Amino acid sequence: MTAAREIPHHIAIVMDGNGRWATKRFLPRVAGHKRGVDALRACVRRCGDIGVGVLTVFAFSSENWKRPADEVSGLMELLAMALAREVPQLQSEGVRIHFVGDRTRLSDKVRNGLAQAEAMTASNTRLIFNICFNYGGRWDIAQAAATLAARGEAITEEGLSRAMALAHVPDPDLVIRTGGETRISNFLLWQAAYSELYFTDKLWPEFDDAALDTAIADYARRERRFGRTSEQVAPPRASRKAA
Repeated sequence: MTAAREIPHHIAIVMDGNGRWATKRFLPRVAGHKRGVDALRACVRRCGDIGVGVLTVFAFSSENWKRPADEVSGLMELLAMALAREVPQLQSEGVRIHFVGDRTRLSDKVRNGLAQAEAMTASNTRLIFNICFNYGGRWDIAQAAATLAARGEAITEEGLSRAMALAHVPDPDLVIRTGGETRISNFLLWQAAYSELYFTDKLWPEFDDAALDTAIADYARRERRFGRTSEQVAPPRASRKAA
């Protein structure tokens, strides 16, 4: 397994492919989303076990409202069920939950469930688990700019960063997208400016511990320069002993 120093502190994931996984098996698309919850449960546990500090997942984008009404309704019901079933276990495992996104279009039942999950896990420190629900990167930038304008603050990079919906965590080190697509689809547009990107053909329900370890191993082989040269980021050589 990858050395602890090479484990990314913050992993973000676009969980793509649930519907296609179900369609390939002649199942309704919602069945794929249910299987995706199982994959996510395993991913959260694996991240906690190997020392990842923050896991952020794209659960429902602001564009997903365009999907068939029965699929959107099924996703909302699945969220409510998952909150009731999963949150107590996450609480016992030391996971702190944050829901990130625009809650204005959500029902009172769903909004209350999100707030209760956050309150129940607020004191946990083992893993911060951000669930982006009704989230879009452009929405995030726009709401941050609106927040600064309402406060009468200058709109600067530093100010926007403080007003972003994920201001409580550092930017992601590694962004993973499953499902074979090679785009980020309006996910963390601001925060992923210097993230390492990893794409896999595996559909999300198939993304297991071994697939996560493979992604992390690929990340560990990369050189993160942040605009600097290789010589600037290379660790200093051990000084020779005096003769």
